[in-house]
Amino acid sequence: MAYKLAEKNFIKGGNNRVILATDGDFNVGASSNKAMEKLIEEKRESGVFLSVLGFGYGNYKDSKLETLADKGNGNHAYIDTMQEAQKVFGKEFGGTLFTIAKDVKIQVEFNPKKVQAYRLIGYENRLLADEDFIDDTKDAGELGSGHTVTALYEIIPFGVSSKYLKDIHDLKYTKSENNSDFSDELFTVKFRYKKPDGNKSIEMVHIQKDEITEASEDLKFSSAVALFGMQLRHSKYSNDSTVNDVIALAEKGRGEDKDGYRAEFIRLVKTYK
Repeated sequence: MAYKLAEKNFIKGGNNRVILATDGDFNVGASSNKAMEKLIEEKRESGVFLSVLGFGYGNYKDSKLETLADKGNGNHAYIDTMQEAQKVFGKEFGGTLFTIAKDVKIQVEFNPKKVQAYRLIGYENRLLADEDFIDDTKDAGELGSGHTVTALYEIIPFGVSSKYLKDIHDLKYTKSENNSDFSDELFTVKFRYKKPDGNKSIEMVHIQKDEITEASEDLKFSSAVALFGMQLRHSKYSNDSTVNDVIALAEKGRGEDKDGYRAEFIRLVKTYK
């Protein structure tokens, strides 16, 4: 019904969107994950976007809501306090509710002369096969106005020994060769997106030179959040770190923190501790 209403009042060139506020425990109409996915995938072709806002505890179905937002050209936020509601509807309103790019894909290629192994932290459910990057029929994520996406990689520099590295047996038909032409490059990022009403993707490329700088406050803070996530999931890559390490790293990355969001994270970790 929501989609029917949005389509009936569709504004060409405007922001046409369904906002779903729910705990995700659907018990009327299509309720299985597959049935919901099918409905949402059909409806996204109409040009109507979807914002899914999660509320409630206990019977809250987070994975279902994230799936809906993912399949429906949309985004997903969880609201548990007035402060979080203010953050989503006040501060981030533009980024959450106004799409400027759809089917956004990012491909990172590390220079094997500099990096012998790497690992993307998080985004496991967003990974695409290599060939999907240039395939415009493959669905991907949306970016809103003023929206920032942060991806963290853990790397093992070339020449550093690690217990996580395994020997690879020599292959008969495939030869791995390193090209020495790019000795000053660390990695290349390719960014591909479609305009909100478009079907053909546009590609941008950025080459990052191999330069070591002091970690910024933002990087320290986002690293603290990622580390806490790894601890909660009992990741084998958490390097025997403790909650105190998370707090210390987050304190170093707290910065100005005008809205108090970083302080709230630190309070949350201390409560967990």
